[in-house]
Amino acid sequence: MTAHIQKLGLMRPTRFSDAVLARATRAVPAAADFPSVAPGSDYDTVRRILAYITENWRAQPTIEAIADAAGATPTDVHHLFRRWCGLTPKAFLQAITLDHAKGLLGASASVLDTALEVGLSGPGRLHDLFVTHEAMSPGEWKAGGGGLSLSYGFHASPFGEALIVTTERGLAGLGWVSDGLDGGKVVGGRAEALADMMRRWPHADYRYDPQATAPYAARVFDPKAWAAETPLRVVLIGTDFEVRVWETLLRIPVGRATTYGDVACHIGKPTASRAVGMAVGKNPISFVVPCHRVIGKSGALTGYHWGLTRKRAILGWEAGQTAAG
Repeated sequence: MTAHIQKLGLMRPTRFSDAVLARATRAVPAAADFPSVAPGSDYDTVRRILAYITENWRAQPTIEAIADAAGATPTDVHHLFRRWCGLTPKAFLQAITLDHAKGLLGASASVLDTALEVGLSGPGRLHDLFVTHEAMSPGEWKAGGGGLSLSYGFHASPFGEALIVTTERGLAGLGWVSDGLDGGKVVGGRAEALADMMRRWPHADYRYDPQATAPYAARVFDPKAWAAETPLRVVLIGTDFEVRVWETLLRIPVGRATTYGDVACHIGKPTASRAVGMAVGKNPISFVVPCHRVIGKSGALTGYHWGLTRKRAILGWEAGQTAAG
């Protein structure tokens, strides 16, 4: 597995302290307590396809070769992408190429400075989650979440099983259960995904409450629920610098991208691209706070906490939502 991860150019998994991982393991209910999920979700097949393309893109594999690698027929693959993201396989592959990524960067700096782009008003802004946010005080962050009550649950999503973490004020965390095909810094099961959140706020009180977190999962991953009249409230828990970076990420529309350097300039720290990159990597609310829309100046996708396979999948899925709008 390690050699395969290195071959795909994925990041080294996060190493949690034994104490944090043990705490997370105790906090996750037994597998038998979870609702049964039908095997072979769309994302399972999509990530096999993406892993194959990542290794073989230079050979420009045919749809037949891609389907064979995914254990499906070309017709199945065609219907899969139509159902999953609304694109043909060819259009999806184009959406995850370097050329497409470069196109997303067009006028990336001005995107951050424009509250409402021409052409993104009215129905077109269904591509936006209409997020409202607040930041916890520096004291609350420095206390490591001491006195903070967090509810968490695991839910199906278009990109695999998602971990949702909430407070009484709103959504505070979103991550995924990942394995080697996803890559990223968190590879393991539910306990590893939860440990990744616990290490951020080690003194918080964590309570398994999927009924409390399910409405957030339903809102976040259903574009039909992205509406201005019912904004999604999120709570940003980090340093002042990190929160400024995350607030900037919230300004990037679906179907666009920006660079670490442009984010640094936007927050008035033009020489802080590296620090911005670290803050982007620490974003606890993946997808909603769209760190996946920050890419290298050349258009290269660069790293992603939850793996480049998932980052490609999200960008391709978003391309489908944009096309549908």
